Amino acid sequence: MNDMTDIRRIAEATITLADDERQRCEVWTRVMGYHRPVASFNIGKKGEHAERRFFTEACAQPHL
Repeated sequence: MNDMTDIRRIAEATITLADDERQRCEVWTRVMGYHRPVASFNIGKKGEHAERRFFTEACAQPHL
C-alpha cells in the first residue's frame, strides 16, 4: 500500500473515547491585551463571553 492510502484509511477510522479517557479542553480568550482562560472568569464575564458575536471580513466589506 502507498502512504496516501494508509493516511486516508486512518483519517476515515472512527475514534471513540470513554468518558474517563477524555481531556477537558481549556478555552482562552484575549482580554485587554492579554490572554486569559475563560474558566477563570466571574459569572458576569462568562455571560458576556457567551453573548459575543463573531463576524467574517467578507461580510463586513461594503457591497458594490
